[in-house]
Amino acid sequence: MGQDEIDRKILRQLQRDCNVSLDTLGHDVGLSRNACWRRIKQMQEAGLIRKRVALLEAQKLDLGLTVYIQVRAEKHTATWSEAFARAMRAIPEITGVFRMSGDLDYLIRAHVSDMTGYDRLYQKMIADVSMADVSASFVMESIKDTTELPL
Repeated sequence: MGQDEIDRKILRQLQRDCNVSLDTLGHDVGLSRNACWRRIKQMQEAGLIRKRVALLEAQKLDLGLTVYIQVRAEKHTATWSEAFARAMRAIPEITGVFRMSGDLDYLIRAHVSDMTGYDRLYQKMIADVSMADVSASFVMESIKDTTELPL
């Protein structure tokens, strides 16, 4: 689906606040409420808009420690990869798992309460699947953290 400038304006606004009323959104992008709704519906059906979510404040939910975990695979087989993916998807503290190029095989983002919470997470991870190496880096300061894609 090709997007025009109005679609990009709609998407920019929805990335900032998906609760914006159709009336306000239509006014901001120069369309009627119904025309806005039709465009949003088309973008959803095309898979351009994956889903709408609420972004929560981790600190206020006692999940203030963000950790990035680097993993080296024990084996480079389809069976190991499938077991690893299944195990990582089952752990709620893990919010992102990425297969990487370069020295490490996977980069994992997780949110835990504190170092004790990280240790519990680590124990779950190594209980479920064998890994060659696991190391972690802890976020000390978040300078920029956004879900908005540049449009």
